[in-house]
Amino acid sequence: MNTQEEVLKRLAALYPDARPALRYESPYELLVAVILSAQCTDERVNRVTHVLFEAHNTPETMLGLSQEELETYIYSCGFYHNKAAHILSASRDIVEKFGGKVPNTLEGLQSLAGVGRKTANVVYSVAFGGDAIAVDTHVFRVANRLGLAEGKTPLAVEEGLMKAIPQSDWSKAHHWLIWHGRKVCHSQRPACGTCALAELCKWNCAQTKR
Repeated sequence: MNTQEEVLKRLAALYPDARPALRYESPYELLVAVILSAQCTDERVNRVTHVLFEAHNTPETMLGLSQEELETYIYSCGFYHNKAAHILSASRDIVEKFGGKVPNTLEGLQSLAGVGRKTANVVYSVAFGGDAIAVDTHVFRVANRLGLAEGKTPLAVEEGLMKAIPQSDWSKAHHWLIWHGRKVCHSQRPACGTCALAELCKWNCAQTKR
């Protein structure tokens, strides 16, 4: 077993039940929640969507809001001007181009206004069971540090992970890396002393040798 295989084996053992922290009950709710989660905690997003989705949990009902009205709901998530515009634009596309249903392909998802590759990958894998790896800040950081995929851009890391991980594990590995980033491999002051992957980690080895 090579180092990458051992890393994946240990991550799977550490986080066997890893799943999204965002709360949702439909692909549309997940799409909106993921858009809101950019540079915002999942806990904050869940508090916001708990109120927002009481009356506006479909693209049709969301479009009943003006941008200013939507902004009052999502203000605390940050970047609320852009996020409100993206949510309304994507909702309009879903209604006008996809009959009110969130598209279930990566191509369809990425065609929605305001929906980038990361958001599309999350919705495709989580809501529709597709094979995809979404690279957020946690995945980017942990993949580089562990040496699973080294790259300077999210796309480079995504492509590296797709080569290093069996396709059947892409979606699960995405969540393993997120949870390891949240619980152990923090951006500042990672808990290397208690990390079950420490002796396999390229970043930790580099720090130790200094």
